[in-house]
Amino acid sequence: MELTIKKTKWMLPLVFTILISIFLIIFISTKTPFQKSPNKAKVPIFVESKLHISQTRPISTIPRLAYLISGSSGDGVSLKRTLKALYHPLNQYVVHLDLESPVDERLELVNFVKNEPLFVKAGNVRVIVRSNLVTYRGPTMVSNTLHAAAILLKEGGEWDWFINLSASDYPLVTQDDLLHTFSTVPRELNFIEHTSDIGWKEYHRARPVIIDPGLYSLNKSDVFWIPQKRSMPTAFKLFTGSAWMMLSRPFMEYLLWGWDNLPRIVLMYYANFLSTPEGYFHTVICNAEEFMNTTNMVDSNASFARKFGRNEPVLDKIDSELLGREADGFVPGSWFEGGDANTTISQYILRNITSLRPGPGAQRIKTLISDLLSDKDFHRKHCI
Repeated sequence: MELTIKKTKWMLPLVFTILISIFLIIFISTKTPFQKSPNKAKVPIFVESKLHISQTRPISTIPRLAYLISGSSGDGVSLKRTLKALYHPLNQYVVHLDLESPVDERLELVNFVKNEPLFVKAGNVRVIVRSNLVTYRGPTMVSNTLHAAAILLKEGGEWDWFINLSASDYPLVTQDDLLHTFSTVPRELNFIEHTSDIGWKEYHRARPVIIDPGLYSLNKSDVFWIPQKRSMPTAFKLFTGSAWMMLSRPFMEYLLWGWDNLPRIVLMYYANFLSTPEGYFHTVICNAEEFMNTTNMVDSNASFARKFGRNEPVLDKIDSELLGREADGFVPGSWFEGGDANTTISQYILRNITSLRPGPGAQRIKTLISDLLSDKDFHRKHCI
């Protein structure tokens, strides 16, 4: 009897330990992270899929434009005037004074946007507070444009076309004219002046190699050349044209996300190219199969004029005769209620922001767009 009791005392812990061990082994084996699920499809995870362009908004909706307005030292007043002349509550705006501008001038722009009741109410004007150093004719002009586009894609809500302007540019038509005319235009179209016949630019732009100090320095200085020349690219074809364009949202997304890496490769090439804005966008769009048939040849001065000096009298003439805008005011439209539409007042009541009131400028733009889209050779004029 005593032997049986002793045997029971050591057998019970042994059996208990064995059962726990078996349970743990079964539990671990069922939870192992290396076990393959039989339900998973055998799809290569490192293979790039075909580029899918994002859907554009239907033509039945009123388009929305996204603007970048840039300036340098001394351009603060001109930039604010251009912003007011371009303003509409449906649009989105990014304004930027580069790093060469005095701190006081940049802060004045920030305060102007922050304290303008209309901008506060609509919430559609943003300032690039951390200014970029931008070198004239250098690749930093393109990097600044892409910076603004990234902000607009992240924070700007829905918009259809991106327009890049400077403080020395000025509209020749109202925003109601533009929005009304482009209401019937397919949103995937890009309006960009381009050609593959680069001519003299091959030996003065493409083959020389320039360095833009703005890429690595906090002090502004001009681009400089190195003695070596380079051959023409064979991985893609060069295109050139105007630096001022109207680009679709899907194309701007492609420039920033670059699913097939073409935008990044071309950007690195143009980092050593003089007058980068006159070639980068054109080369990318005409070498990307999905976008090369969305380009329209268009006169870049149809809706905007440049370059104006600060406070030139001709700007007052444009305000009074083409825009109906008074000094320091906004361009009148159906979206104002009460008070004088051309003055800054403490209280704005926005109404009818989708009700457009086009003027004579709309007919000028409509004629231009109609001629472009109705041309019998329209589909054969892309990227040639």
